[in-house]
Amino acid sequence: RKKIQASTTQSSDTERTTRAEEMAQGKTVLFRSRSAKEAMESDPDIRAERDGAAVVDETTTTTTTRSKGEVPLNVVNFSHRPNAATRALVESIGGVAKLREFTSRFYELAFADPHLDQFIREHEAHHGERFAFWIAEKFGLGQPWTEERSRREIPRFKAHGHVLQGAHDRSSAHFAAWHSPKRDAETWGEHFKLDDCRVWMRLHFKAARDAGVLDTPFGNYYVRFIGHFVSVYERTAPQFARESARWSADPTNFQRYLDNGREMPDIQGLTLAQAVDQLPPRERGYTGSGAEVKLWPYEL
Repeated sequence: RKKIQASTTQSSDTERTTRAEEMAQGKTVLFRSRSAKEAMESDPDIRAERDGAAVVDETTTTTTTRSKGEVPLNVVNFSHRPNAATRALVESIGGVAKLREFTSRFYELAFADPHLDQFIREHEAHHGERFAFWIAEKFGLGQPWTEERSRREIPRFKAHGHVLQGAHDRSSAHFAAWHSPKRDAETWGEHFKLDDCRVWMRLHFKAARDAGVLDTPFGNYYVRFIGHFVSVYERTAPQFARESARWSADPTNFQRYLDNGREMPDIQGLTLAQAVDQLPPRERGYTGSGAEVKLWPYEL
C-alpha cells in the first residue's frame, strides 16, 4: 500500500510539474506575442486606423502615372491614404457589393485550406463583410469598417489554458489568429511566417480573380496595395505578391493545389533564400516606402 501511495504521489508531483511548465511556457509565448502585437500597433497604417484617419485626400486627383497608365500607390508618411483615384478604382468594379463578393469567396477558400484555417477560430458570418468594409474604407468609400467596429461586441475565447480577447480591430484580429485554439501547442502564439503570407496571398488573389476584379485597373493597384500591407505581418513578404498574383492566373496551379489536398508544398517550409530563388531577379527585394530609391510597389 505504501508503494502504491508513493507511486501515486510521484505521479501527482509529475503532473503538477508538467502543468506548471506548460503554464510557464504559455506565459512566455504570450509575452513574446504581446511584444509582437505592440510592434505591429506602431505600424503607421494601424495607427491611422486606430485614430480614424480615413478621410479622402481630395487634393490628389491624378488617376494615371507617367508609365503604363497605372495609378501609383498613395502612401504618405509611410501610411496608405485614400484619394480620388483610389475611390474611382473601387467604384469602377462595383463598390462594396463587389468587394463583398470577392472577400466572401476568399473566406470560402480560407476555411477549406488546412494551413490558413488553423488561424481562424470560428467560421462566423462576418469575416467577408468586415474585410470588404476595410478595403472600401482604405480606398475612400466612407468609413464602413470604422462604423461597424464601433458597434461590435468584443468576444473572449479560451485557447491552450488561457482566456484571450477576440478581435476588435486589425492588430487584435491578428493577435487572436496567432492564438487560435486550432493551432498546435508548438506553434501557438507565433506570428505569421513567410509561407503563411504566401499561401494567404495566393488564395486571396485567386478569390479576386474568381470575382472578376483582379484583371482590372483596380486589381493592378490592389496587388500593390497588398504588397504594402503584408509587410507588417512579415517584412520579407511584399516581394512575393506579384508571384502570388501570377499563381492565381493559371488554373493548373489551383488544380494541383486541390490534388495535393489543398497544400502548397512548393512554398511551405522553405528558407528565405530558397523562397527568393523562386522569384525573377527583378522582383527580389523590398525597400519600404521611405527609401530614397524605391522598389515595387512604391516605384511609380
